[in-house]
Amino acid sequence: MKVGFLEKPGTKERAKIPSVVKRLNAEVRARVERVKLLAVDVDGVLTDGRLIYHNDGTESKAFDVRDGHGIKMLKEAGIETVLISGRSSPLVGKRAADLGITEVVQGVRDKVLTLEKLVSERNLKLEEVAFVGDDVVDLPVMNRVGLAVAVAGASEYLFDAAHYGTLATGGRGAVREVAELILGVRGLWNKVAGQYFE
Repeated sequence: MKVGFLEKPGTKERAKIPSVVKRLNAEVRARVERVKLLAVDVDGVLTDGRLIYHNDGTESKAFDVRDGHGIKMLKEAGIETVLISGRSSPLVGKRAADLGITEVVQGVRDKVLTLEKLVSERNLKLEEVAFVGDDVVDLPVMNRVGLAVAVAGASEYLFDAAHYGTLATGGRGAVREVAELILGVRGLWNKVAGQYFE
């Protein structure tokens, strides 16, 4: 296939490994290889961070379907996703249910304690957790997990703690990027996505 004057590989060749995997150095790749649980902040990560209030007192949030499909592919590959949010909203519970996420913790003041409990219940270690955040309240968790991810557009302070920074912004495919990263490095991408390229 030709795009402009550039010769690009066909879809099947590009499907073998997600392009985000090619950006990794050896240290980050090793961290990704250990990931068995994905923990995700909600506002600013699964959403773009905006809160839309309506006259009747309700609020709206927008979620990206690509992020949702990424979470579903992780689940199919045996990697659980949990949501940890400082705010509480029934919309988050609804989105989680749509995606088959069974562990949603909202209204959290101490995300470290919450994650430690979730990790302990699963007989995992913090080194086996990837956490995706966007603001300074996420720093304590990011400083403890095996793979700390900051979304594009996150608070500048997160990038000092992050092992990986996404190209996509929160609510616009950042979680999907992380899902492809994990699936690609763990050798699970073709297992869950290969059917789409046949």
